Amino acid sequence: MTKRVYNFYPGPATLPLPALKKAQEELLDYKGTGMSIMELSHRSKQYDAMHKEASGLVRGLMGIPDDYKILWLQGGASTQFFMVPCNLAVKGKPMEYVNTGAWSKKAIKEAKFYGDVNVVASSEDKNFSYIPKDIKFSNNASYAHITGNNTIFGTEFHTWPNVPKDVPLICDMSSNIMDKVIDVKKFGVIYAGAQKNIGPAGVTLVVVREDLLNIVPENTPTMQKWKIHAEKDSLFNTCPCWAIYMCKLCLEHLKNIGGVPAIEKINRKKAKIIYDIIDDSNGFYKGHATPDSRSLMNITFNLPTPELEAKCVEEGQKRELIGLKGHRSVGGMRASLYNAMTLEGVETLGEFLREFKEENE
Repeated sequence: MTKRVYNFYPGPATLPLPALKKAQEELLDYKGTGMSIMELSHRSKQYDAMHKEASGLVRGLMGIPDDYKILWLQGGASTQFFMVPCNLAVKGKPMEYVNTGAWSKKAIKEAKFYGDVNVVASSEDKNFSYIPKDIKFSNNASYAHITGNNTIFGTEFHTWPNVPKDVPLICDMSSNIMDKVIDVKKFGVIYAGAQKNIGPAGVTLVVVREDLLNIVPENTPTMQKWKIHAEKDSLFNTCPCWAIYMCKLCLEHLKNIGGVPAIEKINRKKAKIIYDIIDDSNGFYKGHATPDSRSLMNITFNLPTPELEAKCVEEGQKRELIGLKGHRSVGGMRASLYNAMTLEGVETLGEFLREFKEENE
């Protein structure tokens, strides 16, 4: 078998091995067509069937009601930073955001091109180490926006903020989509770049409540309208066929292992392994996020010195534990434990961290 390492990169990230093997099997001949899925027309009946299967898996796994549209778009979540205000901003009503890190700040920057923006809560005062509490959005907001998980700083929303009745809650779930069971009805829009938790880079999943599709001004460029993509089932133009196909395979794997309820239990077990090591290390490992805001997906921590951090990353690589260097905003180390990261991989990391502490404290 081809060598496989334990990949803790924050994205593009590790994918389920069964999905990769299935893609390998079908690479040259997809279902007897004599062509790769990469070569099939997006207008063909074979591609259309696969496309519908992918959307059906999303709907089933997340429990998405019928009055929500599922879109497969290009441009990454960063494109949604401006498509959200482009489609939802209402003249005279501010757009309201919670600032919990780098991606929130980028979303806020883009929204300002479309009107007034209110930042109603922020954790920047403590280098984004916590999720703000008692967040209050106004009744007059166009929408309320949060970032569900903060890849760089290792924090995650574990309870959703309340929003006024007529204010839709928008959530960037790029790094925590399907990491736990959620009630989709709490949200007006959910969007997520696929490359962290549901597939490869190249496609963005957008889930939009139907009543929100008609807010967009008529003079908006065609490709920026969710409404157009919804009407054409994300096939208005040539879609990212391969990336959607890979998402379908990853979602099939998730369904086969018990779906989101099952992976949530595994994710909590994986995260507990590493957080327990941090908490029991007598300060040798120091977590960046406050305990009540800790992410299930991205665990960020520091060691006593930058030299020890570099040594830990280097020795981890020798043990085939890859991608553990932290982001420059936090430094230290970061272990990304996305859905496709196996329990075995996390246990191997845990064993290494315990040994490293014993040898270097």
